[in-house]
Amino acid sequence: LVGIAGCDKSLPGTMMGMARLDIPSVFVYGGTIMPGIYEGKQVTIQDVYEAVGSYEAGQLTLEDLKNLEDVACPNAGSCGGMYTANTMASISEAIGIALPGSASPPAEDPRREKMVYDSGRAVLNLLENGIRPKDILSFEAFENAITVANAIGGSTNAVLHLLALSREVGVKLSLDDFERIRKKTPHIADMRPGGFYVMLDLDKIGGIPILMKSLAKKNLLNENAITATGKTLKQNLDSIPLSFDANQKVLKPIESPIHLTGTLQILRGTLAPDGAVVKVAGVHATEFRGKAKVFNREEDAFDAISKRKIKENDVVIIRYEGPKGGPGMREMLGVTAALVGQKLGEKVCLVTDGRFSGATRGLMIGHVSPEAAVGGNIALVKEGDEIVINIEKNTLDMIVSESELAQRRKEWKPRKPNYETGALAKYASLVGSASEGAITSPLGQN
Repeated sequence: LVGIAGCDKSLPGTMMGMARLDIPSVFVYGGTIMPGIYEGKQVTIQDVYEAVGSYEAGQLTLEDLKNLEDVACPNAGSCGGMYTANTMASISEAIGIALPGSASPPAEDPRREKMVYDSGRAVLNLLENGIRPKDILSFEAFENAITVANAIGGSTNAVLHLLALSREVGVKLSLDDFERIRKKTPHIADMRPGGFYVMLDLDKIGGIPILMKSLAKKNLLNENAITATGKTLKQNLDSIPLSFDANQKVLKPIESPIHLTGTLQILRGTLAPDGAVVKVAGVHATEFRGKAKVFNREEDAFDAISKRKIKENDVVIIRYEGPKGGPGMREMLGVTAALVGQKLGEKVCLVTDGRFSGATRGLMIGHVSPEAAVGGNIALVKEGDEIVINIEKNTLDMIVSESELAQRRKEWKPRKPNYETGALAKYASLVGSASEGAITSPLGQN
């Protein structure tokens, strides 16, 4: 099987299908879009979303917004920064299910035709040698994927998708593994949304292989992991004649990284007993303390932001948007981009049991577990509660006494589901926690 996918959820979905079938398989990425050029600078879809917030705040004219929109997406391909699609493409190389060097070339690059052909040759080689996805997707391969995701400043969705993929092959991966690996992985790629460069820039200097060579130099990868070439990761990297160019600015030397530790951080506390995820790339605050502004729908939060009702030091709580509550765990790009566009990205904090776009930046905490729909503590937050986030201590707490929490829990009643019939109602009844990858399982197993 050769699986081709082009954007966000289709990438992990294709990988999960390969894993479930467990027949010799190679993953092929459709490729990234080229950046647009606006006023002499590279722009992506991220700039458009954030410009909407600037327009709402009166900081940008409608004409300027339209002009930016017209050039931001100049051709075919997935969104151009290190957002979810490019993160998962990078992971496909790191985890070994795609060919080396296949993640970074743009969608319309002629090299992609050869990559598809080479992938067909590779899958025949896997067939001849009896190598299946479960042979490639080992615990060590998942560790490599997590390492690369942290080094590139990748999307928080990688946490969800890797947890889900691991369940397909029976690998026991947990949020604790993400935090363990993050602490020893330097962040070295200056990529959007938290940084400056796009996937095209990474491609020009050698793509994911040059990044992995840097990581391997510090023994941060499991180099004996088998890959889609039928060879080990070490054999693949040794066969690629690339060396680190000290004059380029996309990748920092591993000896002097952007951050000493990785960017996908797991938080726990009274607001998220089973965990939550925050991407710290581009975030400078190590502690945030503020009063809760509570919303039970994404649309209500967006409306409040548009009407300038969110102020500095607020903690925006968006709940009932988790796997069961949504259902489906929507991503909050419109909300987060509006906050950044109003210059509130690090002056407020957003906490949700939903997800974020890979283009999200700022102090935005998602995947809060347990979610509100099942009575998680996020369902018990009241307007004005004090919320404290401590990045250095990995904590996310609501400052409410245990007795008060117990009383609120006693008074809490489940909300009426958004869907009571049809496919989404069935999905909501079968889906589990984000801390386990938000996978569906037979009734009673979640």
